[in-house]
Amino acid sequence: MFDLISLKNSLQNVEGFYFDGVNVGLRDDKEQGDVAFIRSDTPCEVSAVFTTNRFRAAPIKHFLNYKKGFKSDFLLINAKNANAMTGKRGVKDIEEILSKIPIKVTNPLMSSTGVIGVPLDKEKIISAFDKFDFDARDAKKTARSIMTTDSFEKEIAFRVELSDGSFFNIAAIAKGAGMINPAMATMLCFIITDANIPKEDMDELLKEAVDESFNNISVDGDTSTNDSVMLFANHKKSAYDKNAFSFALKEITKELSMMILKDGEGSNKVVAFEIKGAKSKEDAKKASKALSNSLLVKTALFGEDPNWGRIASTIGASGIECDEEKLKIFYDELLIYSKDYPTLDPKRELEATKIMKKDSFKIVCDLSIGSASHVSYGCDLSYEYVKINADYRT
Repeated sequence: MFDLISLKNSLQNVEGFYFDGVNVGLRDDKEQGDVAFIRSDTPCEVSAVFTTNRFRAAPIKHFLNYKKGFKSDFLLINAKNANAMTGKRGVKDIEEILSKIPIKVTNPLMSSTGVIGVPLDKEKIISAFDKFDFDARDAKKTARSIMTTDSFEKEIAFRVELSDGSFFNIAAIAKGAGMINPAMATMLCFIITDANIPKEDMDELLKEAVDESFNNISVDGDTSTNDSVMLFANHKKSAYDKNAFSFALKEITKELSMMILKDGEGSNKVVAFEIKGAKSKEDAKKASKALSNSLLVKTALFGEDPNWGRIASTIGASGIECDEEKLKIFYDELLIYSKDYPTLDPKRELEATKIMKKDSFKIVCDLSIGSASHVSYGCDLSYEYVKINADYRT
């Protein structure tokens, strides 16, 4: 048994970690940072899940250059520049920047987000080392410094109290609002814990948590070159329980993924797409993710148009086994389509429209073929999304 207690001030609850964010001129708003760090006063075990985009950004390549099982005590993060598609120079620039850190560090790491195809402004980033307070514990400033098109900071923390009276802490910050279709959007997530968790459990539980959260959301169907989720454990506490840690980690990644969807560039609604009655888990997942990625479905959500035809068409196009004679579609508990009710009468259409005006609801598609199911999450696509991304570089 264990208790999960929600805490304020996110990263500040985890023992032995320090963090700060400063502005070095990468972004015009001098009140908001653009370079941040997270460090531990002892080397940490590190687990990570990265994008499946074949054009992985330089920070990911640099991470993977370390030997398997390495420890690290320092992470540098910059906004406004992804350092992606920058070739060998991108990795060399990271090595040069990290070599200038004025305090003793072990296997330092870097993570970046922003525009693709532009070399890092090394001098500006290096200048952050003169501005950082390396003993600071300012979670809010750190979370703000890693944002790009985000409209709010994404932070979360829990204390996990075990039945023997011992406890550990786990906390995270994340960024992401657009280019979100994690397939492990430019989404980044950094999780820290003082739990005494074995490395093999970190690898196993992080992958499970990411698969059930970040890998089940879509804002726009685009997978970034930089998607990264990292978990750092410094073992400051003696406490640990695998089931309790797994539960807490899944809660953190799920809550952060929902924050990302809620903050989807210009989005107004968060929608769950549940496929059930599928022949296989693979079919259910494939159709569910097809719905969360569909631009036609997303625009119908924005227009609050209960057009079940777009739902059915997307399922049929996904390539899974399905039968229009067996298909049933529900918005929350309201039946929208079945072979016996192929047309929305005025009463049901009015009820459907009311559901679609809500900030969040569920679209359930029962294929009535097998017993497999899967839920993915998405949001609507608005005029604001086009405006933000049309002007992204300017």
